[in-house]
Amino acid sequence: GRILLVFRSIVTQLAKDNGKFIYGCIKEGARAREFEEAIEWLVSAGLVLRIYNVSKTEHPIKAYEQLNHFKLFMFDVGLLKHMAGISNESILLKTDYQFSGPLTENYVIQQLQGMFEVEPHYYAPTSQEEIDLILQDGMRIIPGGIKAGNTTRAKAFHHYITKNQCEKAIRYSGLNYQKNEVICNIPLYMVGKTNELV
Repeated sequence: GRILLVFRSIVTQLAKDNGKFIYGCIKEGARAREFEEAIEWLVSAGLVLRIYNVSKTEHPIKAYEQLNHFKLFMFDVGLLKHMAGISNESILLKTDYQFSGPLTENYVIQQLQGMFEVEPHYYAPTSQEEIDLILQDGMRIIPGGIKAGNTTRAKAFHHYITKNQCEKAIRYSGLNYQKNEVICNIPLYMVGKTNELV
């Protein structure tokens, strides 16, 4: 029963502003200890993808995981689409709906699974400063932004790049492939080639 409750809550969890997993969304007054085992089972079975927030964006990234601060995604974006009740038409016609962000994020996370030695993380020191993705490629730490459409406005992302003097950053969006000195824009249909492009 608890496994099903966690599984069913994923759509609701992702629809929240920051997508951070909150036990209270499963049921009122829910505590971590009640559902930790169910989450572990879903992650181990490969039905759910878990990405952790990190307290620092330095190598080795796993050393800075915040184990109580994570997001859960579906192992398959099509299943998430079905569970959220999104029609193919709304995706194909690019209808503007709020859940397109979490859907796109799920798609990118799913595509990146197993691509690098260390699974993707994210960085959210505050709710205003969230970086969608932190990738570790060898000793390089690469920040990533995920956009459902063609907009490139991302104040927190650009601020992070400047503040941390990043040599490389990735933005996934509906725009064509484009590479400048720092930011590499990867079209959503090319996410699977990320490790070849950065």
